[in-house]
Amino acid sequence: MTDYKAALQGFESTREFFVGIDSDGCAFDSMELKHKECFCPNTINYFELQAVSKYAREAWDFVNLYSRTRGCNRFLALIYVLEYLRQRPEVQRRGVEIMKLASLEAFSESDKPLSNPAIEEFLSENPDPELELCMKWSHHVNRDVKRFVNNVPPFPGLRDCLEKFSQSADMMVVSATPVEALTKEWREHDIDKYVSLIAGQEMGNKKEHLEAVVSNYADGKVLMIGDAPGDQKAAKANNALFFPILPGEEEASWERLLAEGIDRFFNGSFAGEYEKSLTESFLARLPSDPPWNQE
Repeated sequence: MTDYKAALQGFESTREFFVGIDSDGCAFDSMELKHKECFCPNTINYFELQAVSKYAREAWDFVNLYSRTRGCNRFLALIYVLEYLRQRPEVQRRGVEIMKLASLEAFSESDKPLSNPAIEEFLSENPDPELELCMKWSHHVNRDVKRFVNNVPPFPGLRDCLEKFSQSADMMVVSATPVEALTKEWREHDIDKYVSLIAGQEMGNKKEHLEAVVSNYADGKVLMIGDAPGDQKAAKANNALFFPILPGEEEASWERLLAEGIDRFFNGSFAGEYEKSLTESFLARLPSDPPWNQE
């Protein structure tokens, strides 16, 4: 078994600056494809949501694409979606019993990484039918991602930004996606050469990824690029700067980063009003309350 944690802990700085980059929905236009074609159908199938599939799709898309939880860990997304469905009157009126994943919730509150390897290791000594079902679901999602997500190029502008950053910054992929899938995508498009490490869910969450490396750099010299509020929170938890890739305006966001954001990062004028205006515009696009609660 690959020791992913050791790879992260062994990260060494070679440049003055550091840039962390999220992958799904940020570097690659793969979020909608993965969630609508891979995650959601498997969720409906494995957790017996066929009778409320319409509402399951709405909940899955809201949690993973169109809200403040966009980009969260897949197992947390599963917990959130099932909770939304339990609360929804339309689901209750149909008499559909929504699974309560108590074992998964308990595992998510432990100090273990919320990842396939960590859950499998736990299951080897603590058999649990519920967690075993979650693992079957997760592995089936991964198989479908391999089958469906091919030849999806990075967003226009990403490569130019990586090239410009590479002049003065170390770079690392910071993602909640499994490392195998990330490595495949970055290698497929020959952009893995720009990053020192590809960090996925096996190495912990995004906050922990950044925490493992930020001490190698001075204040103001660490930047996180992401498309989800979790990316922004991970950045702030580590006193890092944050540049948002706006959902729906990804190409324009990469163009703006190339035109002005990178220079501001390198010359020290990124923090303050510039970063604040970017973050406010970003968060305003992603609601906390689902639309069906506002009807």
